Amino acid sequence: MIPARKNAMFSRWFSGDAMRRIHRTFGSVRVAGLEELARRVTEKPVLVVSNHTAWWDPLLILYLTTRVLRVDAYAMMDAKNLRELPFFGKVGAFGVELDSRTDGARAIRYSVKLLDRPGRLVWIFPQGREVPVTARPLVFRGGSAEIARAARRAAVVPAAIRYEHGSTPQPSIYVSFGAELAYERDVARGTKVQEAAVAHELERIDQALLAVAGDPSEWTVLHERRPRRLDRALQRALAWLTRPPP
Repeated sequence: MIPARKNAMFSRWFSGDAMRRIHRTFGSVRVAGLEELARRVTEKPVLVVSNHTAWWDPLLILYLTTRVLRVDAYAMMDAKNLRELPFFGKVGAFGVELDSRTDGARAIRYSVKLLDRPGRLVWIFPQGREVPVTARPLVFRGGSAEIARAARRAAVVPAAIRYEHGSTPQPSIYVSFGAELAYERDVARGTKVQEAAVAHELERIDQALLAVAGDPSEWTVLHERRPRRLDRALQRALAWLTRPPP
């Protein structure tokens, strides 16, 4: 297992860079359940379990935890990827050999030690790899449920991430945080409960995209790019030039 080598100064710089990259690339960032999560993490340590769908996920987590929630955050990462990208260790990533039971046990104990105080957050991707957002079932490994069983003082919060192209040139990011899960002593059942809870949050995003359910006000808009005046003017001019004859 590779422990985190968190550095406050580097985290501030790198999280700012992540935020700028996200704002340049995506037209909007919308988050549901943010206020409840922010309140929860002031009361107790929080274990977040979520789907893993894209290269952007680590940068998004860094942006949300460091720039938005402003918590002391850590995340589990494939040790192979952490060796290739060691700078993630400076912002709280710790590495685990996914196919080693011994290393997995070390990572579980390390995660439990981190979850020892309010203001601490550990983010886990129980799928263990990037999986298309439409794939079902989600197929969670049991490590996150092991951590939840051992870290009894921690709140377990499900989260769903989706990147979506729509009616604007830039794609949008949706993140949905659910309610705290009940404590589960049985790891097999805990794994199923976590998987079902994350799938439920993915459905919540689906409903928002389809506009068939849910209150739009529950989504906090962290970033939204407005169309530039020049672009709108050029579009109107092009429409006028290409209009059909009367």
